[in-house]
Amino acid sequence: MPNSSKLILVTGATGYIASRLIPQLITRGYRIRALARQPQRLKNKNWFPQVDVTQGDVMDAKTLTPAFAGVEIAYYLIHNMSSGRGYTERELEGARNFALAAEAAGVRQIIYLGGLADEEQHIAPHMRSRIETGATLRQGKVPVTEFRAGVVAGSGSISFEMIRFMTELFPIIPAPFWVKNKSQPISTQNVIDYLLAALDNHDGQGQVFEIGGPHVTTYQELMLSYARARGLKRSFLLLPYVPVWFMAFGIGLTTPVPSPIAYALVGGLSSDSVVMHDNALRVYPEVNLIDFESAAKEALTRLHPHKIERVWDDGEGHTKTLKHEGFFIDHREIKLNAAPEKIFDAVKKMTGNFLVEAAEEGQILVQLKTKMPGSAWVQWKAERVFDATNLTQTFFFTPRGLAGFLIWYLLRPFSILVFKNWLKNIARNSVVK
Repeated sequence: MPNSSKLILVTGATGYIASRLIPQLITRGYRIRALARQPQRLKNKNWFPQVDVTQGDVMDAKTLTPAFAGVEIAYYLIHNMSSGRGYTERELEGARNFALAAEAAGVRQIIYLGGLADEEQHIAPHMRSRIETGATLRQGKVPVTEFRAGVVAGSGSISFEMIRFMTELFPIIPAPFWVKNKSQPISTQNVIDYLLAALDNHDGQGQVFEIGGPHVTTYQELMLSYARARGLKRSFLLLPYVPVWFMAFGIGLTTPVPSPIAYALVGGLSSDSVVMHDNALRVYPEVNLIDFESAAKEALTRLHPHKIERVWDDGEGHTKTLKHEGFFIDHREIKLNAAPEKIFDAVKKMTGNFLVEAAEEGQILVQLKTKMPGSAWVQWKAERVFDATNLTQTFFFTPRGLAGFLIWYLLRPFSILVFKNWLKNIARNSVVK
């Protein structure tokens, strides 16, 4: 059993890997300090009460001193791809600040997750930046354990969500010839397994490990594998040349991945991403590798509102429409001058014709029985905030294939009116008469 007095710093706490890592660290008895630029975005995480959350930014060195107080081991799970041009310079500056602060605080180990690519070859700036970030961290005196991963297969991973949404949308997938390049995807759970194993296995300190799943395949085969798991028939239209900016624009429109990140990622896909040195298997034999098809099937079991990260619950309180973990989501919030019980009674009256999946004090989840190509749910939640009641309404839709996408976009103007009308009816029926 781990030493429960050991304090672990996890950076990038609002990110994908950190959100999966922190609960497993807590389960193993570690004390966790989570570093985030916007800590309020963590308040709705289930693990928030069990974690010491600290506001900080690796680009602002003075914020790192209090974050490192008492820390023995630190995870560096940060990238700056979403910040646009110049992100490579910012990544190196952030890594330098972090390494210096860790050294000054007497940290025993840094664990870093980077990108998998052959650094001796011509690779995209994104992949080069990931490798140089690791080198910058190692310039400090604190031993660094670096893991390099390519495609991460799991619900919520940006690389997996690109594969998911593109494969769902296009019966004939337009793609450049480099989709035939080699890839060695690794499941999200295996990434977490390696990050956890590095805590207690000191043989990995100061080393760089390339990590991947049990099979080498192609990006094209990954999409076909997802299609098989989903029960979809897909083929490819290979194009001799597609500008990176154009692909990034299309990915930004059709998937949850923002265009700036897509631009960086697409460049990285234009070369092979495979494990050339398998020392991770020897140093961490306790990690049982999961193949891509199994990881994809596991992701498909998470197509339910209760099984996804609620990234829209960030405390900002305004209307949000997003694509996330295989869902289209419409989230709305209003404040009402009525007791939560009264509001919830109005919600229950309106949901009389729906299939109620879950109901507890202050919230209810219903599934809509429709003939749409996909599944749909609505969740309402009412809770007291000071002298008013905050009512949230979240609509979830999992599109299946092209028809599901068309239904969502073609009916979008009508569905917005419906969503607004639901809230109006609840508000009207909550008024004490």
